[in-house]
Amino acid sequence: MLNVVFLSWFLALISLLFISMNTLDIPYFDGADLNTPFAELDALLLGNPPQFINNQPWPLPGEVPLVSFNIAHGADAVFLKFKVKEKHFKAVYTNTNDLVFKDSCVEFFFAPDDNGSYYNFEFNAIGTGYAAYGTPAKRELLGVELIHRIRVWVSNNITSGSELPIEWEITLAIPFKTFVYHQVTSLTGQRCRANFYKCGDDMPWPHYLCWNNVNSAKPNFHLPQYFGQLIFG
Repeated sequence: MLNVVFLSWFLALISLLFISMNTLDIPYFDGADLNTPFAELDALLLGNPPQFINNQPWPLPGEVPLVSFNIAHGADAVFLKFKVKEKHFKAVYTNTNDLVFKDSCVEFFFAPDDNGSYYNFEFNAIGTGYAAYGTPAKRELLGVELIHRIRVWVSNNITSGSELPIEWEITLAIPFKTFVYHQVTSLTGQRCRANFYKCGDDMPWPHYLCWNNVNSAKPNFHLPQYFGQLIFG
């Protein structure tokens, strides 16, 4: 049994050597907080170069969505904006903590420390949220009232008779108080681990995209060893 455990650990270590870890400097928006109007947040976020969610560890047939994000932090919240352009579109889940990953969905997995646990925030294209905390093996849903503290703004180009591709955006203001298993009052100077994803399990062309690449035989976002590093300014 010991040899099997050692072999599994050794193979995981070797796989990490062949996947580089993305590192991203996160700007601080002086004067911005949870109540800052979305128009102002968008202007600040889009003032920085976008990051792309373009790794496809598990390629499947079909057109790959074009996905980018911008991220920053302020006095009491993390600010995050996703922009998506995709040929197919699906958004049917409307209740908080529904299985939004089956829709057109973007995700932010965030580990404030290195204890093996992390938060996963998932939102479909109409702003329905899902969030949980824990290890890959044991996770607990965050409460609905807590998730509703996250401010969400969405927009898309869908109109009657609109043509593909669909373009949609979602901006999130995630309060530090959402990180209920940590006492976060500021992220300035902190180094944290995270990954960013785009998926759509039940879409005509399922896809699984990530910012920091993942080495796994099957689609699995819950592998914190493959998170990149965020450096908060």
